[in-house]
Amino acid sequence: MSTFLLLAIAAGGIGLLLLLIIKLKVHAFLALLIVSVLVGLATGLPLVTVPETELEPARVGIIESIIAGMGGVLGSVAILVALGAMLGKIIEISGGASSLARRFTKLLGPKRVAGALTAAALVLAIPVFFDVGFIILVPIIYGFCKAAGVDPVKFGLPVGGIMLAVHVAMPPHPGIVGGAGILGADLGWVTMIGLPVCLVLAVVSHFFSKWLNRKNFTMLSTTAKSFAEFGTEKADAIVADADADAEGASGSEGGASGTATKARTVAPPSAGMVMTLIVTPLIMIALGTVGATLLPAGDPIRNVLAFIGAPLFALLVTVLLASFFLGIRRGWSASQLGDVVEAALPPVAVVILVTGGGGAFARVLTESGIGAALSETLLATGMPLMIMAYLISLALRAAQGSATVAILTTAGLLSASILGGGYSTIQVALLALAIAFGALGLSHVNDSGFWVVTRYLGLGVADGLRTWTVLTTVLGLVGFLLCFVVWLLVGVA
Repeated sequence: MSTFLLLAIAAGGIGLLLLLIIKLKVHAFLALLIVSVLVGLATGLPLVTVPETELEPARVGIIESIIAGMGGVLGSVAILVALGAMLGKIIEISGGASSLARRFTKLLGPKRVAGALTAAALVLAIPVFFDVGFIILVPIIYGFCKAAGVDPVKFGLPVGGIMLAVHVAMPPHPGIVGGAGILGADLGWVTMIGLPVCLVLAVVSHFFSKWLNRKNFTMLSTTAKSFAEFGTEKADAIVADADADAEGASGSEGGASGTATKARTVAPPSAGMVMTLIVTPLIMIALGTVGATLLPAGDPIRNVLAFIGAPLFALLVTVLLASFFLGIRRGWSASQLGDVVEAALPPVAVVILVTGGGGAFARVLTESGIGAALSETLLATGMPLMIMAYLISLALRAAQGSATVAILTTAGLLSASILGGGYSTIQVALLALAIAFGALGLSHVNDSGFWVVTRYLGLGVADGLRTWTVLTTVLGLVGFLLCFVVWLLVGVA
């Protein structure tokens, strides 16, 4: 099949994917599977796997390609996303988010509340999904805004910006983990490069949001405050149940009134403890990456560091530590801890399935020869692959709204170019991050995150486009430019 026809099928497949998701409101997981089957049929993939013969190599069938693609991605993504969700839920229910926000505010002073909340959001966003993390911080944002006498958008906009940046660029979030899996990128290098870039973006988010907030926006009548209070009450109730059960055997307190009273007296975990838990897996992963870089293959110390630094092991250890220090030690029973951990899993099931669907689509693109055809075409244009990765991801993000789908689809399209391009480990990590920061930009009305932020902060659609959409685009562009600078430095070295 000609290159032109393969690329036309790819364009048609992506167009159909966008149509199904945007216009027909088909769930992203189903849409990805449908398009995978149709692209496989259109490109002539066999209905079932054809074994190798003396005349022709083996050809993988459509269904086998989908299963292999989904299984290959979920082998790492499902475990990491599930462990990350557990860690985030334990921190959420224990009151750790409030501790972080208030600690940073105390350190930076009352005049720098927006900066303090942005710093706290950067840390909290590492283990917690964007939507969930933002909603957790809403009561704190409202409390500080009420004390300062300002609208919630003043403090909430930079918080949302940096949380979304971390969500697209830092493991264990599903987009970057799935994209890295498709490209064969090392998650250690992705983390070691992505974290300092996100630190810079936190500063950009703070000051650029301050510039965007130079005018006062018309605030809508919003239910954000009631939602915030509900979230706080829910967390307090779970903590209260744990505290009541811890003292129930002694009979010192009983009834709803006693439980509620005690809940208000229990201090949340210290900010230092929460910070330590969040940083622990990052340090472990970094140790594994440094060991693999500095020590020779076969060195026993390198092998130990590689085991310790495996993202799966690092997150597992951190979840166990959080379970003890934030749960058991603070009076949670084993059954209550189990309930908290179990509550973390249903919301991420859809995320895991969509990520797997993206892996299936990527595998079909590869098996059909579309990836190789696109690779040849891109090389002929002379455009740097980093720029191409960013632009394709940005376009897909703007078209269909989901950052995760944009990352996975772009990774699938470019996988042949990257895997066969002879790039170094660091360069592949940078390409994965370029795709991620492309998916950060142009968050608008087809993105659920747009509505979460604008409605909780009381912004109308027009003002949301002027603020949130502009902020995410600027953050994505700055993140990409920082990675591109590193790319140029690596190339010179």
